[in-house]
Amino acid sequence: MKTKLEQEEYFYGHKGCAGCGGSIAVRLALKVLGKNTLVVLPAGCMSAVGFVYPQLCFGVNALISPFASTGAMLSGLYVGAKALGLKDVNVVGFAGDGGTADIGLQALSGAIDRGDKIIYICYDNEAYMNTGVQKSSLTPYGAKTTTTPAGDRIHGGTYGRGSTSVKKDMFDIVTAHNIAYAATASIGNIPDYIRKVEKASKMQGTSYIHVAAPCPTGWGVESSDTVAIAKEAIDCGLWYLAEYEDGEYTLNRDVKEFTSVKEYLKKQNRFKHLTDEDIVAIGCQRDKKWKSLRKKAQ
Repeated sequence: MKTKLEQEEYFYGHKGCAGCGGSIAVRLALKVLGKNTLVVLPAGCMSAVGFVYPQLCFGVNALISPFASTGAMLSGLYVGAKALGLKDVNVVGFAGDGGTADIGLQALSGAIDRGDKIIYICYDNEAYMNTGVQKSSLTPYGAKTTTTPAGDRIHGGTYGRGSTSVKKDMFDIVTAHNIAYAATASIGNIPDYIRKVEKASKMQGTSYIHVAAPCPTGWGVESSDTVAIAKEAIDCGLWYLAEYEDGEYTLNRDVKEFTSVKEYLKKQNRFKHLTDEDIVAIGCQRDKKWKSLRKKAQ
């Protein structure tokens, strides 16, 4: 694993919110991959804050794809680079949770099926943050968004209690494709993330990394707490670190004793409305998921 990142910055001067987890994920990945990298970004936070005329914040070749087409354009860049005889080029896409699990899922599935040497990184901030914090299929149960509001007087019943669906498991969806390499990561464990990006760059097939990237604006936390809240998600078991390669699952950290789910949730404005009953339900969802994870990694 890299013990020292490049001093050169390849994503610098963006217009993102203070403490933006997505920008941390992009910046670190590009410092691992280096200048010989081609980048694709769909509509979303990183394209919105990185391509503000006349300032381009990428120090490598980067382009914006149609929202649904990240996977397809990655394959196109790979084939183009190969046709031109370019050597040791990293082709990487950075897409948010909505651009991955919702709008871009079909193109991602096709890219994995082709098996091209590309890297797809989903920076997951758990909602459509760029357009005002709307629910995506990766928004966790109970979370308040503008389309899943919370409050006793909002439509009544379950419609006023935040998201009523459980977060889609993109790691399972991707590994079901028998992909060359897949991993979950978090900016709450940067050495682990760096190692996985470096490993993905050396794979001969398609790689997918799903990195937790909190959004202070959408989550309702201080901008200085981005990395800390990401770390706490790992410690309480609501985010896991795992890898899939050659049909085998590996748990990078098997948490034996979880910290308090309630304390993690109540630090975020999007979960302030949750009842004790809601929190118990979330804890049960966590325990069920970890039982499945441990079984797969045996």
